[in-house]
Amino acid sequence: MKHLFLLTLLLIPCTLFAEVKLSDRPSSGKDAFNLVERKSQAAICFDDNDYLVVKKAASLFAADVEMVTGHKPSLQTDLRNNKTLLIVGTIEKNAFIRQLSKEGKIDISPLEDAWERYLIQTVKNPFPGVSSALVVAGSDRRGAAYGLFSLSELIGVSPWYWWADVPVKKHTTLCLYAPATLSKSPSVKYRGIFLNDEDWGLTPWASKNFEKERGNIGPKTYAKICELLLRLKANHLAPAMHPVSTAFNQIPENKLVADSFAIVMGSTHCEPLLLNTASEWDKKTMGAWDYNTNKDKINEVLSRRIEENCAYENVYTLALRGLHDAAMGVGVPIKEKVKMLGSALLDQRNILASHIKKPIETVPQAFTPYKEVLEIYSNGLELPDDVTIIWPDDNYGYLKRLSGINEQKRSGRAGVYYHVSYLGVPHSYLWFSTTPPALMYEELRKAYDTTADRIWLLNCGDMKGSEMQVSLFLSMAYDIDRFNADNVVTYPARWLSGMFGESYYTRLEDITRSHIQLAFSRKPEYMGWGYHWNLFNHSCERLTDTDFSLTNYGEVEGRLNEYKRIGAEAGKILNTLEEESRPAFFQLLYYPVKGAELMNRMTLNGQRNRWYARQQRAATNRMKKEVQLCYDSLQTITADYNALLDGKWKYMMSMRQNYDNVSAYFQLPHLEEYVPAGSPRLALQVKNEDAAITQRSFHALPCFNTYLHRSYWIDLYNKGNGFIKWQAQPSADWIVLNKTSGETATEERIQVSVDWKKVPTGENILGNIRFTDGKAEKEVLLSVFNPASPRPEEVEGIYVEDNGCISIPGAGFHRKHENADIQMHILDGIGIEGQSLQMGNPVAPLQIFRAKEVPHIEYDFYTFDAGSVDVYTYVLPTFPLHADRDFRLSENTNVDTKYSIRIDDGAIATPTTSAVEYTQVWFEGVLRNYTVNKSTLHIDKPGRHTLQIRCGDPGVVIQKIVLDFGGMKRSYLGPNSTLSFRTK
Repeated sequence: MKHLFLLTLLLIPCTLFAEVKLSDRPSSGKDAFNLVERKSQAAICFDDNDYLVVKKAASLFAADVEMVTGHKPSLQTDLRNNKTLLIVGTIEKNAFIRQLSKEGKIDISPLEDAWERYLIQTVKNPFPGVSSALVVAGSDRRGAAYGLFSLSELIGVSPWYWWADVPVKKHTTLCLYAPATLSKSPSVKYRGIFLNDEDWGLTPWASKNFEKERGNIGPKTYAKICELLLRLKANHLAPAMHPVSTAFNQIPENKLVADSFAIVMGSTHCEPLLLNTASEWDKKTMGAWDYNTNKDKINEVLSRRIEENCAYENVYTLALRGLHDAAMGVGVPIKEKVKMLGSALLDQRNILASHIKKPIETVPQAFTPYKEVLEIYSNGLELPDDVTIIWPDDNYGYLKRLSGINEQKRSGRAGVYYHVSYLGVPHSYLWFSTTPPALMYEELRKAYDTTADRIWLLNCGDMKGSEMQVSLFLSMAYDIDRFNADNVVTYPARWLSGMFGESYYTRLEDITRSHIQLAFSRKPEYMGWGYHWNLFNHSCERLTDTDFSLTNYGEVEGRLNEYKRIGAEAGKILNTLEEESRPAFFQLLYYPVKGAELMNRMTLNGQRNRWYARQQRAATNRMKKEVQLCYDSLQTITADYNALLDGKWKYMMSMRQNYDNVSAYFQLPHLEEYVPAGSPRLALQVKNEDAAITQRSFHALPCFNTYLHRSYWIDLYNKGNGFIKWQAQPSADWIVLNKTSGETATEERIQVSVDWKKVPTGENILGNIRFTDGKAEKEVLLSVFNPASPRPEEVEGIYVEDNGCISIPGAGFHRKHENADIQMHILDGIGIEGQSLQMGNPVAPLQIFRAKEVPHIEYDFYTFDAGSVDVYTYVLPTFPLHADRDFRLSENTNVDTKYSIRIDDGAIATPTTSAVEYTQVWFEGVLRNYTVNKSTLHIDKPGRHTLQIRCGDPGVVIQKIVLDFGGMKRSYLGPNSTLSFRTK
């Protein structure tokens, strides 16, 4: 007997331990229902008077069963000719379900007046002539569909079977064990996606491939999207709205399709009352889109739209912005903007009330204070209490503001508008989504905890490339209590292993963790290092060298080696999968991982090529070929994506994800050539040597430290033609080289370490290595720090000064001091170090960061000098929780977050995690996913000390701390940890 498949994540039992299970072995037990046996299958029965979505779900479920078993159940609207029936419907309109309830065979009382709940239960001898029935009863039309599609997942049909070609798991028989099992209502009432920036994927694919007869996104495409949403237990859609695609409501069939799947339609922050202003507002026939001068015409058009659509289920956006995503009323004083917007919203409410014959307070309405609208709202806009405030993030995953004390009392509650894809400044990210699940949970959970439980809307771009984030977002919206800060990190691996097999779980977790962490510090789309629309007269992104260092802290080597490793591992899994699984794996993991690898190799080795050319390395042209190969490979794998399944996704995937002359990250970097001249010429480059020509006239490795036992490299390279035959001679036997001679036409890297059993004791131990090729001699100097005191065991486990700095991972604290409100948490999957430390729950009360006993964390360190030290804290760039915070101190504001730092009992510094949106500090923070704050503190004497980081705003996330005594080198991620260890 095969193992049982459990639905514990999807169903909440109404009796202890009740759950629906699947087995391949037929059974006659009390709660067993044999859906498909070898010679027969149950029929699917629904009431012909029930909602259309129930009939549609029944038909799709029958097709699912056929994909799994090869047998398709019949559909019927009566009880005849079948001993086993699957009965699906709503408690309102299904007469069979009401009869079973009346006879006491099922209990539907928990479903009455409930939102999107369902009951699944086996009933023996439910009707004369029927021996067994599986009842799927919904509290409403979506509840019934959700119950049926939860069974589809259980038998092996993924919601992504069509949109990501996830293979269906085959069975010859299907036996369900289904005691009375009841779902709970979703955590968030309206849960959906916004299809955006469709110009480079969804629109060309639909218009030139999937829906050629329409020549654009139309009902055929929306039917597939709505089916996916229903299978994901979502219920809300904001359709594509760029001018390149036909406006949703310009095609009458579109809203009929959405309603047939019971999808609640809406619109985004800049589209009032379902009107796509970007493409539906015609200035020639309608006049200016200006409320002050053309109010009557605007209201006339909006009224017509509501008249056309009010028969369907909608969430109505109340808004007044400029056309598309622009501000309205440029140059108008803020008080006049408040007055204008307030008047427009009142007009829109009146339009709704005139067409929808029920109390306006019961009509779902949403207001999103996006971009400049947040300032208008903050300056006194009066919003009706029943309207839902949808709080937006900053487009990069950080929520700008949530409901304050008074806003949490609103009857309309709140929601969120969140991005995992974005087109805009400082840089777009539209290729594929790498937003970390841990960040999504951290931000969305605090939103939920401050009453954002009414509407969740995810900007997912054209959806392809964001599949995992879409699933996670909608799963959290459906049942947020399934998730916590620990299990959300492994969601990608669990999601993928559910599709491709549990045997791959460990490898998938390794790949997804690494892929997401690497992209956290710099998304693939940002590797060009330029800005969008930086200059109006030269708007195209200007490619430059990156801030990743080729010489310091192993940044480039470590990043590229890790990308190569996970890219190769993803390739191995792809090649071991069965043929039917490969298209899905290619889309969902291989292409994003391999694409990110190739993008990083192309960009960083392009930087290396230009550096090599300046150094006149003979390897310059070889590096140029490597970059060209990466560029060509990117084109190849993108073409392979579009060619999958005989071109099913042709025109969907593109590296060029922006308007013309805006993005350049996907282009071949500027490359240089060097033509070696003359005979071989020996040259050297050593670790941490950034600008050897202007900095110094000798080569010296970083100081070797007895408390860390690190090794360093020397690049030996050729500037001429032919081969260099070289030899190296250390000046002492404690200097260890991984090789002392060799031959190269281009370059060779030599690793240098110290034999700590042989090196003399002292603070200024000197040595050298002499390199010769028989013609020239080069020298590299070494210094060793091996003092008699303190002994290594005395500083074991604390952070030690090394080459003029101390580096501390935020999660690597020694002690924590908490109180009843503030507990310290290690956040896995967030931060440039892989883990970070969060000081308290973000919704906890503010703390007095100057108070002696304020909750704090402590890091012990040892320094060999005294005086001023620059302390850099790397923090997650989060915003203040809301605008109604208790100041707690007279010298404080509500516009930024606060935490404090100090050394020992010295003075405190009070940095912040937040920055004003669209400032340079904010630009850098969202591109790096960290803000670096510099605080200058003082150390009174050499020796052991303690760094405190003290809580002010709860929820501050510390990624890393660096103490710079003057030795920190230029880099992107900062020095590696200097935690001392004792060599055994």
